[in-house]
Amino acid sequence: MEEESTGKCYFQGHCGKTLFGKDLPCAFPEKIASLNPDEELRGLLIDVCGANYAEGSVCCTSDQVKALRDNMQQIEPLISSCPACRNNFRSLFCDFTCSARQDHFVTLTSTQTTTTGKLAVKSVDLRTSETFGEELYDSCKDVKYGPTGYAMELIGGGARNYHDFFKFLGDEKPLGSPFQINFPPSNGTHVLDRPLRNCADTDLGSKCTCVDCPSICPILPYQPTPVERARHCQIGAVSCLSFILLIGYGLAVASFFLGFTIHKIMRRKKDRSYERVALSEDTSSLLNNQGVSQPVNGPHSSSNSGQRNTLVGASSLALYFDGEESAAPSDAARNHLGRGASLLDPMDTVQPRQYRLNTILRRWFYRLGLVCARYPWLVFVVVFSIFGGLNYGWSNFQVETDPVRLWVSPTSESRIQKDFFDEHFGPFYRPQQIFITAPASGLSLTNPISNSSTIAGDLEPVLSWKRLQWWSRVETDIASLETDEGTTLDDLCFKPAGPEGECVIQSVLGWFSDPDTWDEDSWEDQLLSCADSPGDPECLPPFQQPLSPSMVLGGVDGDDYINAKSLVVTYVLDNSLDADSIRRVESWERLLRHYLSQLSLTAPNEAGAQVFFSTGVSLEEELNKSTNTDVRIVVLSYLVMFLYVSLTLGSNSASGDGDSLFGSLSTWIRNLPRLFRRKHVDTSAHSDPNDQPTWLPRLPRRLFIGSKFFLGLFGISLVILSVAASVGLFSFLQVRVTLIIAEVIPFLVLAVGVDNVFILVHELDRQNTMHGPNVQNMATAGHTGGPLSPTSYRSPFASTHDESDGDGDSMPLHLSAEERVARAVAKMGPSILLSTVTETTAFALGAVVPMPAVRNFALYAAGSVFLNALLQLTVFVSAMTIDLRRVEDNRLDCFPCIRIPPRIVLTDGAIAGYGRITRFFRRKYGPFILRKDIKGFVILIFGGIFVASVISVQHIQLGLDQRLALPSDSYLNPYFDAMDRFLDVGPPVYFVSTDIDVTARTGQQRLCARFTTCDDFSITNVLEGERKRPASSFISEPTASWIDDFLKWTDPVIETCCRVRKTNPAMFCRPTESERLCRPCFEGATPPWNITMEGLPEGPEFIRYLKQWLKTPTDQDCPLGGQAAYGSALSLSKDRSTVEASHFRTFHAPLKTQADFINAFEASHRIAADLSKSTGTTVFPYSLFYVFFDQYAHIINMTQHVLGLGLLSVLLVTSVFLGSWRTGLIVTTVVALTVVNCMGVMGIWGISLNAISLVNLVISLGIAVEFCSHIARAFMGVGSILPTDHPNGHRERDERMWSALADVGPSVLSGITFTKLIGISVLALTRSRLLEIYYFRMWFTLIISGVLHGLVLLPVILSLAGGPGYALEDADEEWMSYAIRKQGDFEYTPFVADSDSLSD
Repeated sequence: MEEESTGKCYFQGHCGKTLFGKDLPCAFPEKIASLNPDEELRGLLIDVCGANYAEGSVCCTSDQVKALRDNMQQIEPLISSCPACRNNFRSLFCDFTCSARQDHFVTLTSTQTTTTGKLAVKSVDLRTSETFGEELYDSCKDVKYGPTGYAMELIGGGARNYHDFFKFLGDEKPLGSPFQINFPPSNGTHVLDRPLRNCADTDLGSKCTCVDCPSICPILPYQPTPVERARHCQIGAVSCLSFILLIGYGLAVASFFLGFTIHKIMRRKKDRSYERVALSEDTSSLLNNQGVSQPVNGPHSSSNSGQRNTLVGASSLALYFDGEESAAPSDAARNHLGRGASLLDPMDTVQPRQYRLNTILRRWFYRLGLVCARYPWLVFVVVFSIFGGLNYGWSNFQVETDPVRLWVSPTSESRIQKDFFDEHFGPFYRPQQIFITAPASGLSLTNPISNSSTIAGDLEPVLSWKRLQWWSRVETDIASLETDEGTTLDDLCFKPAGPEGECVIQSVLGWFSDPDTWDEDSWEDQLLSCADSPGDPECLPPFQQPLSPSMVLGGVDGDDYINAKSLVVTYVLDNSLDADSIRRVESWERLLRHYLSQLSLTAPNEAGAQVFFSTGVSLEEELNKSTNTDVRIVVLSYLVMFLYVSLTLGSNSASGDGDSLFGSLSTWIRNLPRLFRRKHVDTSAHSDPNDQPTWLPRLPRRLFIGSKFFLGLFGISLVILSVAASVGLFSFLQVRVTLIIAEVIPFLVLAVGVDNVFILVHELDRQNTMHGPNVQNMATAGHTGGPLSPTSYRSPFASTHDESDGDGDSMPLHLSAEERVARAVAKMGPSILLSTVTETTAFALGAVVPMPAVRNFALYAAGSVFLNALLQLTVFVSAMTIDLRRVEDNRLDCFPCIRIPPRIVLTDGAIAGYGRITRFFRRKYGPFILRKDIKGFVILIFGGIFVASVISVQHIQLGLDQRLALPSDSYLNPYFDAMDRFLDVGPPVYFVSTDIDVTARTGQQRLCARFTTCDDFSITNVLEGERKRPASSFISEPTASWIDDFLKWTDPVIETCCRVRKTNPAMFCRPTESERLCRPCFEGATPPWNITMEGLPEGPEFIRYLKQWLKTPTDQDCPLGGQAAYGSALSLSKDRSTVEASHFRTFHAPLKTQADFINAFEASHRIAADLSKSTGTTVFPYSLFYVFFDQYAHIINMTQHVLGLGLLSVLLVTSVFLGSWRTGLIVTTVVALTVVNCMGVMGIWGISLNAISLVNLVISLGIAVEFCSHIARAFMGVGSILPTDHPNGHRERDERMWSALADVGPSVLSGITFTKLIGISVLALTRSRLLEIYYFRMWFTLIISGVLHGLVLLPVILSLAGGPGYALEDADEEWMSYAIRKQGDFEYTPFVADSDSLSD
C-alpha cells in the first residue's frame, strides 16, 4: 500500500532550457510544497489528465501542463484508437508531473544549470510497481498505428516488455524526454501503483477494439493448418489407402506362390502316375507281341511320341458332339485336315468370323493404297497443294511469351481479379531487389545447384562501416544512372508523397539520415536503435515510412542485428498499363541490370562482398536465354532421331551376311585366292554367283539398294510439313504458338509419326517376302511352303525341323508392286487409323483445360498428329511405291539414276529369313512370354508396380520452381537462393471489397475495426483474427484499413490532421496554414465525434472529407494522412461521387517453398469467401503471384477430368475399331496403368504436378495407345475358330498373341520404342533443368513404361482374356482354297495340346 502524501515536490515549473534542448522543470533538491491550482490550471488539468485531478493540490504549473498537453497531442494519433492505452499513458505522465505525492515515487538524482542560470532537473528516478508497468505495457503493446505499424514502435521503440518500454520513455533525446528518467526496480514501497484501465473493459474510457485488443476479438471457426489437413487417415507412417494396397498385394503374392507350389506338387504326382501307367502298358505290349515289328511312323509321329497332339477344332471339338471319334485322330486323318480343321464342315470351321467395320476399312484402305500407288505424282500434287494452302496461315503467326496470358485463362477467376485490380488500383509496382553478403567461406555462391540452397551456411556478418560506406557510394551511382532518353531513377520510382516526394528505397542506409554524420564508432548504436525502433523520427528514411529490420536485413539470429548475414535493398518503381511508360522503365532496368552485373564482378575486390540481384526485366530475359540455350539440344535430339530412322527403316527386311559391307568385304577376301587357282566348273545347281571370286569387292545390295535412307528422310519431312501445316491452320484461327509448342510438338509428332512409317515399311517388306519377285523362283524350285495370307501363320512349335521362318505355307503368288503396297495399306491402315483417332482424341481433350498454354498445345498436337497421319496414308504410300520400284529396278538409294546389274541367285526353294528383331520375337520372346508360369509372374510384377505407383502418386507435390526454367549458370539462381534464405517478409496481399456503400453507416461498420460499433466479423476484424493464426491463414502483418485511418483522421482530438477554416468550415486548411486560422474538422460538432461512430461523416459529407484525406500528406504532424499510405487504396467513380472499390492490405508470412505459395493462395481465397459471406459483399484477394498459382486450385480435378475423358475416349474408339468391348477394355486398362506408372515415377523422381507435367500426362495417354493399339489389332486380326467358351480358348488366344507379336512386335520395338528412346536420351545433355526434369525424365519414364506395358503386360492379359478375333482379309479364293487343300502338319503342342500330358 502507498503511504499518505507528504505534499512535497522535487520539481515544479519551468526554469529555461539547455543550449539546444527543451524547457526543463525547476529542480528542488530539498523538495517544496505542492500548490493549489487556480481555476484555469484546474480546468487545464481536467482536460489533459482527467477527472482524477478535479480536486487536490498538484506539483505542476500551467506551463508544465501545457507542455504535457502538447507532448500528448503528438502521440494522440498513435494511441487514441485504444482508450485504455491512451488514458493509461496520460495517467503515467500526469502523475509523474503533477501528482501531489510526487516525492513518494520520484527521487531527484542530479541537476543542471539552464541558460538562464537556474537549477533544473538533469535526471530522476521514477519507481513504479511491477503490476503498474505490466498493465501499462499490455494496454498499449497491440495498438496499431497507420497502415501496418504498431504504436509501440514509436512510443516504446518496439519494446517487448515494460522494462524496455520504460527505458525508451525515460531516455533523454531530442524528440523524447528533455531529461533522463530512470526506472529502478521497485522495492515494494514508495512506488507509483495506480489502478489502470484494461482494454477489455466495457466502459468507453477503456474499451478498445479487436484490432488493438486481441482478447476481445471474436473467435473465428476452427481452421486446420495444411499439415493437419495432410494428416488424413493414416496407419503408422503410411496412409490407409497405401496400407490396404500393401495388405491386398501381400495376400495376392502369398496366394500366387501357394497356388504355384500346389500346382507343381500335383503336376509331379500326375507325371509319376502317368509314367507308371505308360510303363505298365509298354511292358504288357512287349510280352504279348514279342517279335512283332512296330510300324515306322513319319516324322510327326516320331517327334511327338509321348504327347497327345490335339488339333484345335478336331479332337477338342469332338467333345461337343456325341458319337464322334476320340480326341486323338490317326496320323492319316490328321494329314488330311487343314489348319483348324475339325469333324465339322471345313468351310464352316476354318473361316474366321468377319467384322463388318474392319471389312469396310480394309476395302477402303485397299482402294486408297491402290490409288496412291498407281498415281503417285498426282497424289503429290494434290496433297501438297492442300497443305501448301494450310501454310498460308503463317501470315498470322504469333508467339505468346507473356506468362500471364500463357498460364492463366482469360476467364479464370484470378485473371479477372488481376485485371480488375490493375484497372481500378493500378498494376503492382516493379521491384528491383539486391542482396549483399560477405564472402562465403564454404560453398560458392556463384555455382548454383538447382533445388538446393547455394548460399553457404557459414557466411561472415555483412555489416561493417567499410561496407556501408561502399554501399552508400553504390546507391549514389544507381541514383545517377541515366538512359539514352535522359530517364533517371527519380523519374521512374514510386513516390508515396506525390511527384515532389522521395523515392521508396528500402535500404539499411535509410536509418542513417546522413551517413556522413556517423563514423566508425557510432554507426552500430544508430543501427541497433533503429532496428529496435524503426518508427523513431530519427530513423525514418526520406520517404517517411518506417523500415522494419526484416525489410533491410537478412539472416538475423533473433535480435542480433549487427551480425546479420545479408543486406536487403529494394528499389520500388512505378508500374503502368501504358506501353510507352513500360518501355521507359524497362530501358532503365536494363541499365541497372548491366551496372549490377559489373558490380557483382568488382564487389569482392572493392568491398569483400558478393552481390545477387534481380531487376524487372531479369526473369523474362533469362527465360528467353534458357530457350535459346535449349534450341541446340532440341535440334540435336531431332537430328539423332532423323539419322536413326533413315538408317534403320529397312533393317528389318531379310538379308544375309553378304548384304552388309562387312560381309561383302569378307566374301571378297575369302574368294580372292580362288582367282589364282586352276579353273573348274561347279556343277552344283545351287551355287551362288556371289561366291565367285572377283577382282573388286561387290557392292552390298542391302547397303546401296535395299537401304531406305531417302525414304526415311522423306517420312521425316512429312512430319515437318504436318507441323508446319498445323501451325498455319491454327495461326489462321488466331491460336498463338507457345515456346512449349515450338520445342515439343515437332518432337512429339516425329515420335508418333515415325511409328506409322516403320509399320507401313515393315508390312510392305512382309508383302514382298510373300508376293515379291522371288516367289516365282521359289515356285519353280518346287517350294510348297509359300506364305499364307496375312491371317495365316506358323506356330514356332509346329516342327522342330523347319527353320525357314516363313509366314505360312500358302502357295506363293507373285503380285505387282502396286498390289503389294495396296495390301500393306489395307492391313495396316485400320491400325494406323485406330492409333491416330485415339491419339488425336486424347490430345484434343486437352483443349478442355482452360490454361491457354495447355489448350493451345493440345490443339496443335491433335492437329499435327492428324495431318501427319493423312500425309503418311497418302503421300508416303506413293513414296513407298516409287521406292519399291527403285529397289526392284536395282537402283541406288539416294542416287536413283545409277543402276547396277541384277544378280542371279539360284535358290533351293527356301525364302530368306526375317530380321534379327523379328526372329527374336518369333523364336524367343513370343513363346517365353506366353508360358503359364511367366504369365503369372508378369501379372504379379505389374501388380506390384501398380501398387507402388499408387502409393507414390500420393506424394506428388504441386508447383513449379521458377529456377528450373532458368539456365544453370543464370545469375538469378543464386538470387532466388538468397531470397529464400534472407528475405523474411512475405508478399503483400490485398483484400478487395466491392458492391458496398461506404457512405452509409452500415457499410462502414462492415469494413471497420477501430470503433466500438464495428461488426464483429467485419473485414478488418476478420483479417486481424486470421493474423493471429498464421499457420492456417499465412497472414502475418496487421491490416492497413483505410476506413479506420480515415475516420480516425477526422477525430477532433487530433488537432493537426483534419482542419477547416474557422471563418469558413467548408474550406479545408493546408498543412502549412497557421493554427490560429484553423480548427479541427469536427470540433464542437453535434452529435460529438466519438468511438461509437456517432457524429462521424456519412453520405456526401463522407465523400467530401474522403477526397481531402486522400490529398493529405502522411508526415510527422499528421501520420494518418492518406496520400502516401492509401492514395491507391480506393477507386472512385469517374465523377468521384462514390467509392466503387477499395482494398485492405496485409502481408503473407514469408513464403519459401512452392507448397507455401499454394497454401497461401488457398488460405487467402478461403478468407475472402468467408468475408463475402459474413459481410454480404463481394470480397476477393489479390497478390502478385496469385495469377500464376491459380492453376493449382484446380489442377488435381483438371488432371482427373482430362485423363478420365481421355481414357473414356480410348475405350470407345478401341472398342469400336477392334470390334470387341473386352479387348477395348483391356487396352484402356493397360493405357491407364501406363499413365499411373508415369505418375508414380513423378512422385519418386521429384517431378511436380503443374501445367507442364499435365501436358506430358496427356501426351503419355496418347503415346501409350501407340504401344498397345497395333498389338491389340494384330491380335484381333487373327481369326478365331473356337467358340468363346471353349475349354481350349485360352490356348487359341496364345496362338493369336504369338502371331500378333511376331507380326507387329518388331515395328513396336524398333519403330516406336527405339526411335523415342534415342531422341529422348539426347535431352539428358541439356543444361535446362526444366527440359531435364519435365521432358527427359517424364518421357523416358513414358517410353520405358509404355514398352513394358505394351509388349509384356498387354500380350499376357490378351492371351488370358482377349476378345474373339476376326479375319484381317476377306475370304478370297486363294485363302479358302488353301484352307481346303493344304496338307496340315501344324501341331500346336505348347498351346493346344493337353498340357497335363506333356513332359517338362
